[in-house]
Amino acid sequence: MTALARKTLIHEWRRFVPAVFAVGFSCLLLVAQAALVLGIFGSAAVYVRASGADLWAGYPGTQSVNFGRAIGRDVDLRLAMDPAVAATEAYVWVDGDWRSAQGGGGVSVYVSGIHTAPGSLLFSGLLAPWQREALRDPGAAIVDRADLATLGTAVGGTAWINAHPVHVVAAVDGLRGLGGVNVLTSIDSARQIAGADAAAGPTYVVARTHRPEQAAAVQERLAQGAPGFGPFAVWTAEAFARRSQLYWLLDTGAGVAVLFMVGIVCLVGTVVTSQSLMGVVAGSAREYAVLNALGVSRRSLGRLVIEQAGWIGGLGLLLGGCASAGLLALAHAHGVPVAMDGPTAAACALLVGGVTLLSGLFAMRGLMAADPALLLR
Repeated sequence: MTALARKTLIHEWRRFVPAVFAVGFSCLLLVAQAALVLGIFGSAAVYVRASGADLWAGYPGTQSVNFGRAIGRDVDLRLAMDPAVAATEAYVWVDGDWRSAQGGGGVSVYVSGIHTAPGSLLFSGLLAPWQREALRDPGAAIVDRADLATLGTAVGGTAWINAHPVHVVAAVDGLRGLGGVNVLTSIDSARQIAGADAAAGPTYVVARTHRPEQAAAVQERLAQGAPGFGPFAVWTAEAFARRSQLYWLLDTGAGVAVLFMVGIVCLVGTVVTSQSLMGVVAGSAREYAVLNALGVSRRSLGRLVIEQAGWIGGLGLLLGGCASAGLLALAHAHGVPVAMDGPTAAACALLVGGVTLLSGLFAMRGLMAADPALLLR
């Protein structure tokens, strides 16, 4: 039956093309929605994933990176006392109001004050050595390239954050976040922008262990508490990144709305795919009836329908995969926040493949329940 299913697809390809395109379109919709979810809500953890730290210490109960509160100045010392910790850094977070030299209204920005020494941990995955060195200049700032228009400035331009003058020394890709524009400065510049609030201590302390696999054990030791160092909690980098993403995805209206849209896309894709496949099977009803009259069992015919659905699903996934790759590349080129990983891509493929096979089963049930004598009229 496999050879017959394949020959039927080749001989009557015009009949099957709409179903293949329907599967491909369903795949494209699903991948696009998944990539947007990963890209948009993944940006909530860009501070963690773009840094080389294995541990993050912050105020207990912090739901997301951008909701950090000041912790004690001596927390840095407590992390450094652990024998498995190789290096620590303070991280100052400041909510600011950006006003460009060109005038206009203010823009809400998140100022990240980081260390500028070579080999520093924070944003090590985004900053080149010369960019980190450029931040040593008082008032120097780095922003995402896609946010330049929003901020009304350009590389070399000047602006004010909370009435403190800053100048843009570089623009990078991959710094965009949720809720506001990210601005990188040196930790000294950030403290000047924060003003009196800077006296409360850093927002986070990050640390790198001698070996990445030691991070979980260090976190467990520090979770037992440290009397005299003030309230703080420690998370592994992966746990803190996931914590930030899940907050924005599940605990905010924006996340619920996006998940609802994903459900709608899945429903639309299922309906379009199932209707297309059922139309293909219904169009071949007389041929199946003739085969049944010639002695081909209903079980064999059912297997033929499933094999055809499998071929249609495979071709549709190939078409949808190529279209999705092109669409994601175009989105990246235009600064759209999209992301895709192997497990998510495999889940999308399995979902589309499952929908295709289920559609074939539904179509087969209707066909097998019909009387061959009626189909030959």
